[in-house]
Amino acid sequence: MLLAGNASFPRARVTTALIDLARDLEAALDGSLDLVTTSALLDLVSDSWLERLAFDIAARGLPFYAALSYDGRVTFEPFDPLDAAIIAAVHNHQRRDKGFGPALGPDAAKRTIAMFEAVGYLVINAAADWVLKSHDQDMLAALFDGWASAAREVGQQSPPEIATWFTHRRDALSQEKSSIRLGHVDVFAAPIGRR
Repeated sequence: MLLAGNASFPRARVTTALIDLARDLEAALDGSLDLVTTSALLDLVSDSWLERLAFDIAARGLPFYAALSYDGRVTFEPFDPLDAAIIAAVHNHQRRDKGFGPALGPDAAKRTIAMFEAVGYLVINAAADWVLKSHDQDMLAALFDGWASAAREVGQQSPPEIATWFTHRRDALSQEKSSIRLGHVDVFAAPIGRR
């Protein structure tokens, strides 16, 4: 699909192609490109895949922008004594293979920064945290449900501990006393000396 430019970006063109990024990353980078960008992807890929991406982008001299890479920071309100154990289980679950090899999970942001610095790029990064509050009940409920499921799959906590944590989280949510901050980082990397 090719999109013509608009009044704000008269020369902007977007081309989409169906490509298996795990097997054929280079095909995604072929052609006339001005920027490579991802969103909420890098925590799903392996360290070796990310290294390949960084080297291939650097070989082409392209800038790179990655939005919403999870960095492992989680802050709950109210506090629950099982929070840290559940998040540790979730992180272990995130590190499972998602089709690219063992996933980076919460290490994605710092590894992306390190990889692009290693290929000689200027790297700028900033926090892009998600902040969910009581009015985000549906999203919080889905998040807590997903995390409880992930913790059960990993098996680091007993089912009663997971159930207790989940019950406390849902109770706080139903009382509109629940909020969470999820650490994410946006990263922009550009070849040094190029404008």
